[in-house]
Amino acid sequence: MNLYEKLVNKEEKISLVGLGYVGMPIAVAFAKKVNVIGFDVNKPKIELYKNGIDPTKEVGNEVIKNTTVEFTSDEASLREAKFHIVAVPTPVKDDHTPDLTPVESASRTLGRNLTKGSIVVFESTVYPGVTEDICVPILEKESGLKCGVDFTVGYSPERINPGDKVHRLETIIKVVAGQDEETLDTVAKVYELVVEAGVYKAASIKVAEAAKVIENSQRDINIAFMNELSIIFNKMEIDTKAVLEAAGTKWNFLNFSPGLVGGHCIGVDPYYLTYKAEQMGYHSQIILSGRKINDDMGKYVAESTVKKMIKANKQINGAKVAIFGVTFKENCPDVRNTKVVDVIKELEEYGIDVKVVDPQADKEDLWREYRINLTEIEDIKEVDAVIFAVPHDEFKAIQLEDVKGMFGAASHFNLDAMNEVAATSEDVLDINKNNSCVLIDLKGIFNRDEAENAGLLYWRL
Repeated sequence: MNLYEKLVNKEEKISLVGLGYVGMPIAVAFAKKVNVIGFDVNKPKIELYKNGIDPTKEVGNEVIKNTTVEFTSDEASLREAKFHIVAVPTPVKDDHTPDLTPVESASRTLGRNLTKGSIVVFESTVYPGVTEDICVPILEKESGLKCGVDFTVGYSPERINPGDKVHRLETIIKVVAGQDEETLDTVAKVYELVVEAGVYKAASIKVAEAAKVIENSQRDINIAFMNELSIIFNKMEIDTKAVLEAAGTKWNFLNFSPGLVGGHCIGVDPYYLTYKAEQMGYHSQIILSGRKINDDMGKYVAESTVKKMIKANKQINGAKVAIFGVTFKENCPDVRNTKVVDVIKELEEYGIDVKVVDPQADKEDLWREYRINLTEIEDIKEVDAVIFAVPHDEFKAIQLEDVKGMFGAASHFNLDAMNEVAATSEDVLDINKNNSCVLIDLKGIFNRDEAENAGLLYWRL
């Protein structure tokens, strides 16, 4: 009986090393078919899972309560498994070079508990060569076993999109790779247990690694193009969203939009590819240019906000600005590498007091990573500008009248009342200009015409 059959018959177990936004949903999915050990070094997180709480909000508390995953922070439990999946983050350092510390640490932990006959599959996004050139030697050193003889390795890049309830593990074609045909066949069969969309067998582990890293690099470049267009069109006083809607009527126009590019994938993965390219003697031109544009967008948004505030005759030093949304994307608690923080820091450089509202964000992670405390929406009063940075569903329910109520008494005005007392239309125009409430709507939650008709000084990417 081979390893796949033993897993299906529950004679052997699968382990998930790393139970974050990617690893935990994978563990839960496999637990419906086979016995699963869910391991993470974060003991408080493990306790939450054991108590039926899903801090990632990826599958929900009810699913966590009912799953059969054996959640543990005891690495010795890994010895009970024969098929191991490593799903730990791969961030970058401050100098934008790969930080392989998590995947190296996970390899050491797994290596200390690796047994003969095991298969180790890495899901972490890396540059081509990391699995075989960096992780395998660590596994061999820690276990005393020989790769290709005592155990084998595979690679299957994660494609889970945090917060996305449509494109999930089960519905996305899974790329799989193995160091030999037998391993590839087993890895493919195991993932086919949970991936309804099927699997794609890559030609090699390096091919699979490269495929993953260019998926996000391609998206990064496309968004960078949209961001550059936004900068250009704003200078021309043309609404970028209107331009994209018009251009989007062509059948082959790609549906991308400008925005802040953060998170643990799109804002990070391109640097893994360019790092490896540099090692091979090639300096990236397109990829790094796109990265620079996207990395600078937080500063651009902050500067644009200040310009609008100046136009509205606001005192900048000491002004109050409310930012709605601080996670790296909508409807997700993940604050890793969020570029909204760049906006906050830049505004604070101007002496602006920034209040942050986000019902989705993980408060503990936000404080630990950025020392930012959240403010309740009802406490947003007498601000000089409001920035809607992340289009959470909760924010889409907010009305323009609600937004106007967040501004100070001097800024809050009624257009009808002004029309009654104004001598001429020019007087009304002059009052509008001098008392405008500044609304920055990065993702176009509100209708521009309605916002401007309500007397708001409106700007978006």
